[in-house]
Amino acid sequence: MSSGAPLNVTNPNYDIEESRFGKIVCYDQSLLFEKREQKGWESGSTLASSLPFFITQLFVANLSYRVLYYLTRPLYLPPFVAQILCGLLFSPSVLGNTRFIIAHVFPYRFTMVLETFANLALVYNIFLLGLGMDLRMVRITELKPVIIAFTGLLVALPVGAFLYYLPGNGHPDKIISGCVFWSVALACTNFPDLARILADLKLLRSDMGRTAMCAAIVTDLCTWVLLVFGFASFSKSGTWNKMMPFVIITTAIFVLLCIFVIRPGIAWIFAKTVKAGHVGDTHVWFILGGVVLCGLITDACGVHSITGAFLFGLSIPHDHIIRNMIEEKLHDFLSGILMPLFYIICGLRADIGFMLQFTDKFMMVVVICSSFLVKIVTTVITSLFMHIPMRDAFAIGALMNTKGTLSLVVLNAGRDTKALDSPMYTHMTIALLVMSLVVEPLLAFAYKPKKKLAHYKHRTVQKIKGETELRVLACVHVLPNVSGITNLLQVSNATKQSPLSVFAIHLVELTGRTTASLLIMNDECKPKANFSDRVRAESDQIAETFEAMEVNNDAMTVQTITAVSPYATMHEDICVLAEDKRVCFIILPYHKHLTPDGRMGEGNSSHAEINQNVLSHAPCSVGILVDRGMAMVRSESFRGESMKREVAMLFVGGPDDREALSYAWRMVGQHVIKLTVVRFVPGREALISSGKVAAEYEREKQVDDECIYEFNFKTMNDSSVKYIEKVVNDGQDTIATIREMEDNNSYDLYVVGRGYNSDSPVTAGLNDWSSSPELGTIGDTLASSNFTMHASVLVIQQYSATKRQAAVTAAAATTVMGAVAGVTGNNLESAGGDAKMTRDAHEPFMKSMYEDEDEDDEEDHQYGIHR
Repeated sequence: MSSGAPLNVTNPNYDIEESRFGKIVCYDQSLLFEKREQKGWESGSTLASSLPFFITQLFVANLSYRVLYYLTRPLYLPPFVAQILCGLLFSPSVLGNTRFIIAHVFPYRFTMVLETFANLALVYNIFLLGLGMDLRMVRITELKPVIIAFTGLLVALPVGAFLYYLPGNGHPDKIISGCVFWSVALACTNFPDLARILADLKLLRSDMGRTAMCAAIVTDLCTWVLLVFGFASFSKSGTWNKMMPFVIITTAIFVLLCIFVIRPGIAWIFAKTVKAGHVGDTHVWFILGGVVLCGLITDACGVHSITGAFLFGLSIPHDHIIRNMIEEKLHDFLSGILMPLFYIICGLRADIGFMLQFTDKFMMVVVICSSFLVKIVTTVITSLFMHIPMRDAFAIGALMNTKGTLSLVVLNAGRDTKALDSPMYTHMTIALLVMSLVVEPLLAFAYKPKKKLAHYKHRTVQKIKGETELRVLACVHVLPNVSGITNLLQVSNATKQSPLSVFAIHLVELTGRTTASLLIMNDECKPKANFSDRVRAESDQIAETFEAMEVNNDAMTVQTITAVSPYATMHEDICVLAEDKRVCFIILPYHKHLTPDGRMGEGNSSHAEINQNVLSHAPCSVGILVDRGMAMVRSESFRGESMKREVAMLFVGGPDDREALSYAWRMVGQHVIKLTVVRFVPGREALISSGKVAAEYEREKQVDDECIYEFNFKTMNDSSVKYIEKVVNDGQDTIATIREMEDNNSYDLYVVGRGYNSDSPVTAGLNDWSSSPELGTIGDTLASSNFTMHASVLVIQQYSATKRQAAVTAAAATTVMGAVAGVTGNNLESAGGDAKMTRDAHEPFMKSMYEDEDEDDEEDHQYGIHR
């Protein structure tokens, strides 16, 4: 343009030429730097000109990505699909060439500003990728994952080269550097996205899932090596780099620097300056500044700044709380604000219309299908020689096609160096989109893992009779849940005749910030470490507290497990673990916590839903603990001697109360426990006024009498056990009796049955104002703040195959009706940015293979005494 021509800021003149490497746009540089007589934000400085447009671009990018994300998640599609679609939405073939977008959203003259911030976001995103990859958590104990990974790479790379040079695919004038980046993008597997897919589909702990994750890590690391060699081998113009030996040597020196200098140095600094597990902002600033510095060093070496950011992320010690702080400060802002700019840049570079001028449509389909099938065919053939089941091999092969941000990074690196022209870049972007569209839905609907035979008879505490091992699954969400559950387990009287095996599971919500290393964490295989050397993070503190129980008790064993899952499906993990570990009792924390004034707080409604779902689907008995600090109340006398803890078991009648009595009975035999069993017997007036309820009560009363008789007979000589019968006429009379007991004795723990789907004359009138149905009538009353200020409450529900199947059927019917009515709110879990669709409403997620046998066992147990 002529320098003397008048400047038009609102509608600048652009000279645009099309080329195979994209658009070449020419405009007057004075549009950015020359002072102009305009008002407000349109004054002439560069910042004032670009800032309003950048804010607009930021808003449009985030809005578009979030809308697409929430539209794709219910379809079992990974976030990578929404990322590519967000970019393609503003590609020249969709909205990118519209006059409004070019003039007011993505003007050509501010493209460099947009790319600068997008690349900065990419550097920090790759840093988080390295930060979240803990290689020690995936220990390759066998060669199967390694063989699958290397075989897939060795086959995919030449196949990618063949597809790249296929006639009819792109511009005929192709260069070898483009072949390298094309093949690496095709062969790579994105480990974080693969781990998240497995978590969504509940396959993390399956043998197939572990094999796929190990193979993905090996493939990921090999991809980085190939990418570094690609950067080193070719110059910015796509030709051979004469400085290649220098680039490789300097990069190798930097890798050694990270291993032997940076990592030990950071560990030493943290050890010297961090006090009591608290990290100051200075440490975070130091780390964030180190990311830019390391990126600058590797960029100067010639291998792109993302290499330095990734290596620096790997160098951060994984045993430190600094990782969590960086996640909190960086991840949400980065993923939620800046990274959509990178997706927009990827879309602006993709031109589908221009690609179709050089690419045959049939050849395009052949390339995409071949790209997807190469990993599957390779994995299936390899698995035949390693005796892996065919269905697992197919699933692993499909998972090895998981793509993510790293694939886009490889393509954009090739685009920046002019190794990939616009047709080939666009073609591969579409191929990545199609492959990502297929993987998770294909596994969700086609791959159903074979359920292991989990046939075991001891699904209730009542069946154990104190003669066999009691296997308990203890669930905790946060650290305050631990003290009450551990103290309950300690008073459960673990003996050599009836040892206690505890599986402590730390339940962590799956959010957008959850790293892949946390997803694959399995503390069952974690080596024991000294308590003084352990990290004081929440997960480690929980593990320490549970593991400390078995130090002074030879009859107790503890295993700790970390399970990461969305709240909507967390009950599935709990129930599957209970079945796999063959436990007979699940302990859940009440969703409300004790406040400093001694009352129960509002609590977490998501935790309440989890408890209700577990009660409906559990393969064994379930207990919900309302903890009011049982460990701290009157635990020691003024002489320092241990005092007896007062435990009250309130027996109304029914299977849940018999189960509660069995658990309370188990506590007997310890010198610190004093048990009082109070049976509420309905008076004549209550039986007459109850009608049908009284008839049901009489049927259950026969089994209740036998259970109470056995308990009294075997504890008649035990001075620590007291049995009382109270005659009551209605629910109000029952509550008055319990309140009188509390005033006279002040118990530490109440053990009650939930009384699910069973009415009793002694609780008549109490169901109308129940606020927590998961606690039952009596349990809800005891848990209310105005009843007792310090007594903990354990509410127990006995396992019943009949009731469980009825609950599953009712839940399925409710889901179907909700779907017909268009009510889908309960089927989506959007907390933390991860939505998940519920499974097929017609099929329960975990149907026991032995439900018929369980029903027979239950009938024998209830009525066998009278035969």
